[in-house]
Amino acid sequence: MSRIAYVNGQYVRHGDAAVHVEDRGYQFADGVYEVCEVWQGNIVDMPRHLDRLNRSLTELRIDWPMSRAAVEFVLRQVIRRNRVRNGLVYIQVTRGVSRRDHYFPPEDVAPSIVVTARSSNPDAARAQAEQGIAVVSYPENRWPRVDIKTIALLPNVLAKQHAKEQGGKEAWYVDSNGYVTEGGSTNAWIVTKDGAVVTRAAESGILRGITRTVVLELIEKEGLTFEERPFSLEEALEAKEAFVTAASTVVMPVTRVDGRIIGNGHPGTVATRLRELFRTATDLQAV
Repeated sequence: MSRIAYVNGQYVRHGDAAVHVEDRGYQFADGVYEVCEVWQGNIVDMPRHLDRLNRSLTELRIDWPMSRAAVEFVLRQVIRRNRVRNGLVYIQVTRGVSRRDHYFPPEDVAPSIVVTARSSNPDAARAQAEQGIAVVSYPENRWPRVDIKTIALLPNVLAKQHAKEQGGKEAWYVDSNGYVTEGGSTNAWIVTKDGAVVTRAAESGILRGITRTVVLELIEKEGLTFEERPFSLEEALEAKEAFVTAASTVVMPVTRVDGRIIGNGHPGTVATRLRELFRTATDLQAV
């Protein structure tokens, strides 16, 4: 079966899907995006993702391309038409198509919207979580407004490619003070030797991850000690556990950082427990 994409009002074959050469997303990375997990035929935490999409659009002064209800309808349609039961649905909104100019286009230029979906293998993800992943540190080099989920991801591409070339699955950005900010596409966490779960505050300098928010609720529910503060790369290397969170990974244990074994080299009990409990705290909306 051919994959189907939604592009500016039309459902088209994925292989034929295209945007105009002067779409501002293509020319300037002038747009935002969201990714929702699809799990057992349900969209995971769609309201929270769309709330964050609204914030990103507002911060960049881009209008919604259609009503929120219409966006929800399109997300469901794309998932259904691609027969995705487990996977991801991706939505991208740009400022639209206009003559290349750094200034905003005229007010009558409509935003562009693209939605795609693809399946993933939950068994492969489970196997990866049972082994844990390796992380490689990388100097923080992004613009300060990473709290906005923009499509300007070149620094993330370079960081994750560096990690891959070093045998890692994810990169952890490290700022000029030696503190870990976040991953190339994930939020970063450690568990100290005293059992405290630590992650950086999301007020600025990192993205307020939706999965991060769910995990925070689980931590409170489980009565775990939690510290929202920066942690250094050195502290991470000495931690009892480490893990990352994102819609694409849920809770993924980290067993190596820069080639050094974290804890006993196996996924930690806290990360494993949070992963097991994750579905109990999410908003699941049937496709």
